Amino acid sequence: MRFFRLFKIIFVVISFGLDEFILAHERMSWLRSPLNILFFMRNISQPRAVRLRMALESLGPIFVKFGQMLSTRRDLMPTDLADELAKLQDQVPPFPSAQAISLLEASYKKSLAAVFKSFESTPVASASVAQVHFAVLHDGREVAVKILRPGISLTIAHDIALIKIAADWVERLWADGRRLKPRKVIEEFEKHLTDELDLTREAANGSQLRRNFSSSKLLLVPEMYWDYCTADVMVMERMYGMPIGQIDMLKNAGIDIPELAAKGVEIFYTQVFRDGFFHADMHPGNVQVATDGRYIALDFGIMGTLTDIDKNYLAQNFIAFFQRDYKRVAEVHIESGWAPAETRVDELESAIRAVCEPIFDRPLREVSFGRVLLRLFQTSRRFGIEIQPQLVLLQKTLLNIEGLGLQLDPELDLWKTAKPWLERWMSEQVGWRGLLKSLKAEAPRYVTLLPHLPRLLHQRLIEQPSIGLEITMQKLLVEQKKRNALLRIIVIILLLQMVWIFLS
Repeated sequence: MRFFRLFKIIFVVISFGLDEFILAHERMSWLRSPLNILFFMRNISQPRAVRLRMALESLGPIFVKFGQMLSTRRDLMPTDLADELAKLQDQVPPFPSAQAISLLEASYKKSLAAVFKSFESTPVASASVAQVHFAVLHDGREVAVKILRPGISLTIAHDIALIKIAADWVERLWADGRRLKPRKVIEEFEKHLTDELDLTREAANGSQLRRNFSSSKLLLVPEMYWDYCTADVMVMERMYGMPIGQIDMLKNAGIDIPELAAKGVEIFYTQVFRDGFFHADMHPGNVQVATDGRYIALDFGIMGTLTDIDKNYLAQNFIAFFQRDYKRVAEVHIESGWAPAETRVDELESAIRAVCEPIFDRPLREVSFGRVLLRLFQTSRRFGIEIQPQLVLLQKTLLNIEGLGLQLDPELDLWKTAKPWLERWMSEQVGWRGLLKSLKAEAPRYVTLLPHLPRLLHQRLIEQPSIGLEITMQKLLVEQKKRNALLRIIVIILLLQMVWIFLS
């Protein structure tokens, strides 16, 4: 089966004439004529951008998602390609409505009329993994119904298998292969794709994001209607908004575009550093704008998560970066284990400065994160810095944010917008507020541990009877000092806890 999938990929590339992208290089130009003669039956009269989009659509969801990412990178590719690939955001050909209705009735085990008061058979959006129909429940609530594409799981499984084989060869044959950890990166990608195929999980993601921003004036998230959600179907509140890519429409609605762009940056940093839970597929097809200027998040199939340790190191990196403290950036890379322990701080500092210094004090239109990431990648290769698979989605999201920012406000200064927010967040984490927060969280654990200390000490003495009396007494004295110190710490924590409860 994998062989047939590989054959199809090669066949599609040749059928749509995508070999011209490879043969454009002077060293390969001599192959153009022989290939054109060999495949004289193919039709390559349409523009290259149209053929590329059609090829990606025919190859399935993974390739469509790749095209979606490329469509936001107008600084890295020609305009004709970016414009055509933008149609992949929500214009993927839908599957038949009759098939969608059949899937719904099979999922609910009842007729469509028994579930919905009305159902629009024509999909409002069709993406790589699912398509969306509008409907009305019998109680009058307007909803959006997301239906998984039939047979999509098998297609993705075959594509992932082929990509894993390619990743394995990269690690075997390329000098930088092991450092880049392509197999781990693919495993991370596969995990998120698998999650995206379970619409119950996606609904849970949306519900969590809605709860995180329940009192926010920045972001709206639709409510999930759990009684109607299954692994293959997701029903959520219908949202009314304007496509974020329609700048003229936003301006006509009175939306302050520069303010909207700044809000987008704040939403991103809030998700990443406050919650450690972020929307990792923020292309224009998944983001709308409400009439009051708030963002509307849609499609929660790919969400990224970060541990407290990741958040802390990332925040330190960002703040040091904004302050142009390149030495601290280098130190954080080594402390976090991202760079080898033997790395010289001064050399890494100098390399990072050469990459980052030229981009400061420039508007977004003059800065390309794509090129900066490329330079940082080259620097990381030089110093043996390993790729962190858990940060791959964050890097992808940064590219999405840049793409949206370029469309909204090319004059946006990402650094000035983000720096105050990050500094405030760090003060809450490592300042006195952060200390009180940690004490409040840890105090119950110490209170639980305190009564067990004598038993644990007795158990240790029983387990080590062969130790001499003198050594045992010395250890007991040491343990007693440690216990006294621990008791003093616990008493202080309890007192602070009481003060915190009183102040709360």
